[in-house]
Amino acid sequence: MPYCSIRGVDHYYEWICESGSEPSGSRPVLVFLHGWAGSARYWESTARRLMSQYDCLLYDLRGFGRSHLPRPIPETVAAIGYELETYADDLALLLDEFGLERVTLNAHSTGASIAVFFLNQYAERVNRAILTCSGIFEYNQQAFEAFYRFGKYVVDFRPGWLRHIPLVDQLFMARFLRRSIPAGDRRAFLADYLDADYEAALGTIYTAVSKKAVDVMPQEFARLTVPTLLISGEYDQIIPASMGQQAASLSDRITHCVIAETGHFPMLEDAATYMATIEAFLNQTREPVA
Repeated sequence: MPYCSIRGVDHYYEWICESGSEPSGSRPVLVFLHGWAGSARYWESTARRLMSQYDCLLYDLRGFGRSHLPRPIPETVAAIGYELETYADDLALLLDEFGLERVTLNAHSTGASIAVFFLNQYAERVNRAILTCSGIFEYNQQAFEAFYRFGKYVVDFRPGWLRHIPLVDQLFMARFLRRSIPAGDRRAFLADYLDADYEAALGTIYTAVSKKAVDVMPQEFARLTVPTLLISGEYDQIIPASMGQQAASLSDRITHCVIAETGHFPMLEDAATYMATIEAFLNQTREPVA
């Protein structure tokens, strides 16, 4: 499997291109970011539908999927921390490794929050962006503290034998979905959750859903200068469509779209509508080669 070392962590990456396993250099590049406790695996089907127009770069975020933290964790790696901004910096360094000056982004959930920071810190490096299932939370101290307690329990309790229990993948994914998705995708989600590094899984819970995020994210959305499409799932229980609409209202650079009868993974639950929506956005202007 291909890896690229970024700040002391080997990051798994994958090119999905019509020309094969390497970018052609003649097409624009579309980079995909996954969400909490996931991996680039769930973006593969979307990337394959777009590879006739883009060279697609997928990678696993630090501490997730196949981008495991080194053991023991060096002090230099631990010092990076798990603030979303640090993951935006990881992406910039990854693009540097491949010599990519400008790209298009498609990011999901926590990955979309990372992308918002990237869009503002490195606006000159992005042509346009898609934020899938993103939005703004309102702060409630009691609810957030309860979320942290539950989140720590979820991260602490991840025995490997869970993946062998029949139908557990359906139970695990039930809250995320409105429509069914293939069993292979469900099992991959469960495996990614079980295999995520403890420090990254817990650290990003505390940074993605926090008083700081509540205060900062509206400002970040309002600062956007890159043309952005924000897609919500009509029945998303994780980041409701109303939160997406609130974020979109903060900037005239954001177009908001709600995909009916989908939950937190519209790209898998209704691939046809999702693809039609993002292709219409991406084709508004012809993008230069990265």
